[in-house]
Amino acid sequence: MCNLYNVSPKGEFSTYIAREAPRWMVPDYELGTVGPFQPGVYFRAAGGDVVGEIGQWGLIRPGQPERIDYLPSKVPGKRGRPRSTNNARIETAATRPTFKAAWAAGQRCLVPAAWYQEPNWETGKNIWWQLKRADGLPWMLAGLWSHWTDPATGEIVPSFTMLTTNCDTHPLLNRLHKPDPDLPPDAQDKRSLAHIEAAHWEQWLCGTAAECLELVKPPPVEAFDPAVTARTDDALAALGRQR
Repeated sequence: MCNLYNVSPKGEFSTYIAREAPRWMVPDYELGTVGPFQPGVYFRAAGGDVVGEIGQWGLIRPGQPERIDYLPSKVPGKRGRPRSTNNARIETAATRPTFKAAWAAGQRCLVPAAWYQEPNWETGKNIWWQLKRADGLPWMLAGLWSHWTDPATGEIVPSFTMLTTNCDTHPLLNRLHKPDPDLPPDAQDKRSLAHIEAAHWEQWLCGTAAECLELVKPPPVEAFDPAVTARTDDALAALGRQR
């Protein structure tokens, strides 16, 4: 599960889009590191165009009465922490109440990111990995979008989520997240975001559900900047352990 990412700077992203998809409409934005329920930018199909929008990272369930959903609190009379809706499992996106309407309507989006962050626990302590592309280009992460109407004010609030898929057998990504000691390595259900290459953007945004499911998979090892593992590998070597 990803809970922090960095938006690709507008200048760099506009240059990238001008080359790969010159008809896309890139909005003005000044965004940096984004956490759950904070604003980020995403791109969606709109008729025959692709438009960029600023929206909340954390999909708002259709029909919910408040802008942020909350888990029940153990303290009577108090609400709990916000329910996490910034990631959606691809296996259940079509059935979960928060995500199923967006999936059924084909409301798929792409989220540009310079990097995204995941935890590594191989040393026994968390070392954050900021995952970047080896070629220095932005990730274009697969997601879902929605427009929610605030019943109190009538305001239209855009929001989005990132889709995740299993990566238990991925040689790099299976090193991330704290393992469950009671489960075998191939049954941890560790999760990865899905990057969509430029050649498949139209398929992702406008294709059928079946066509899009083919695209939701972890990026290959060679897509990642290999420097991301250096700090962990050095720490493991200092402990007399090797990968």
